[in-house]
Amino acid sequence: MPAAGVNASRARYSSIVIDAASGTVLSEYNADAQTYPASLTKMMTLYLTFDALERKALAAEQSLPVSVHAANQEPTKIDLVAGEEVTVRNLILGLVTQSANDAAVVLAEGLAGSEPAFAARMTDTAHALGMDGTNFANASGLPNDEQVTTARDLAKLARALNRDFPRQYRFFATEEFVFRGETITNHNHLMKTFAGMDGIKTGFIRASGYNLAASAVRDGRRLIGVVMGGKSAIARDVRMAALLNDGFARSGPDRIGALAATTDTAESQSLTAKAGRTLRNLSPVSPAEAAQPRLRSGDMASSGDNWSIQVGAFLQRAPAQRAAEEALAKLPADAGKSIAVLEPDKAAKERYYRARIVSFTERDAERACQTLHKAHKACAVMPPSTVHMASR
Repeated sequence: MPAAGVNASRARYSSIVIDAASGTVLSEYNADAQTYPASLTKMMTLYLTFDALERKALAAEQSLPVSVHAANQEPTKIDLVAGEEVTVRNLILGLVTQSANDAAVVLAEGLAGSEPAFAARMTDTAHALGMDGTNFANASGLPNDEQVTTARDLAKLARALNRDFPRQYRFFATEEFVFRGETITNHNHLMKTFAGMDGIKTGFIRASGYNLAASAVRDGRRLIGVVMGGKSAIARDVRMAALLNDGFARSGPDRIGALAATTDTAESQSLTAKAGRTLRNLSPVSPAEAAQPRLRSGDMASSGDNWSIQVGAFLQRAPAQRAAEEALAKLPADAGKSIAVLEPDKAAKERYYRARIVSFTERDAERACQTLHKAHKACAVMPPSTVHMASR
């Protein structure tokens, strides 16, 4: 049975990456340590919702009533009002994009009559899926000492979502939707910057840190990663990108290095220096770039204004162009920078168009990335390159 609560000293970083087809573990770190799932809880809420849709116990356009209990949930929420009715489709979209706690409770009550009854069903389903270290107490992931899980268990759940409900799984790829005239965007910012990513869920409470379950496909191969206990959303996203890039680069099981495992600030700074500043460059880059060595400090003096920042690696030119334009719009208007889309390297059989903003000094590139990070956009500082650019 899961522990009644997770001691604060145990709510530390853990991670795992698995091959979705085989379930093979490609890397893991503290993957069986119990911690709080936070909003990753909603993966199970959605699993049961998708199951109801498949069984036709629910319909996507069916409306469910909003109770006082649901309307009174703490944020994040989509501000549902007691007494109104909301379609199942909009409730699902509220979960996958805004991580809406009120929407989660509406679904729970609609499926089981009450949230406690639904939580019991969640736990039974978790154990049936082999999630032996998991216990659910609510549908949303709001703090509760009885609600615990592990990185390994959440990877099993993410795999089951994709395997058991391939049609409904596409909901997770939703970048935004309009509800009551307001555009609601997805909290998973790696969706726009990591090549091949199509879900799954972010989560945060103070006791757990920043959590993320994610899945990406490259060359027909799907990997699933789970990161628990990140020190910040950015640090969590960088870890996930590093782990998935490493997984795609490897054909068999391996252990991740300390660079991907540590979440201690001092350790991260030390490892970043030792690794040639790789840590900050892993989030929005392609697999080939992730493997490339970075310039050392002593190599940078002659680089002038040839540094750039990269905001995504994409399989098509159009989204790369849009990502660069959106990032440039977040920078000061007097920056005087231009965008560039790097063509795939055909000699290396590379498939990724890289979205960049160019003509920085190294220091200005770092400052620009800091600005984008504050706007919740992934960014990587890139040293001068001879790769052909088609800019505008």
